[in-house]
Formats: sequence, C-alpha cells, structure tokens
Amino acid sequence: MTIRRTDIFLRQYRYLPPYIQKKADRQLVRLLSDLRHPGLYAKKMAGHDDIWEARIDIHHRFTFQIVGDIVILRRIGPHDILRTP
Repeated sequence: MTIRRTDIFLRQYRYLPPYIQKKADRQLVRLLSDLRHPGLYAKKMAGHDDIWEARIDIHHRFTFQIVGDIVILRRIGPHDILRTP
C-alpha cells in the first residue's frame, strides 16, 4: 500500500505534540501492515461509505480513505475531527 497525505492532514499533524506524533506514526505503520489490527479500532464512518476512522489513543483519531492500493490520510487530531472527516 502507498500513503498519500492531504494538505489538511499535514498541517494538523505538525500541530500535534511530539508524543502524539510518535503514537500516530506507530498507528500508521499498523495501518499499512494490517487494517484489522485490534489496536487501530479502524471502522467505516457512519454516513460516509468510503471514509474510515482509526484510533491513535483515547483522545485522538485520524481519518482515511482507501482507493485501490492507496491510503489517503485525510484528517488527524482530537476526537472532534470526526465531525468533518
């Protein structure tokens, strides 16, 4: 799988504290190796057929799309980013 990042994702990632960035990096590696990894808690978002959400920790999430063999990272940050995936 190949990863692509939206501009919004990159901007939001830069503003995360370094310890959350490390957690996010670890989860992104898990995403690439196994979408169904239990630590990701990855699931399709309600009301959005092609957008998924995954967990970084109890307070932080990221959203993504899968198009063929490309994973498009859309948003990352506190749980409230899920309002506008």
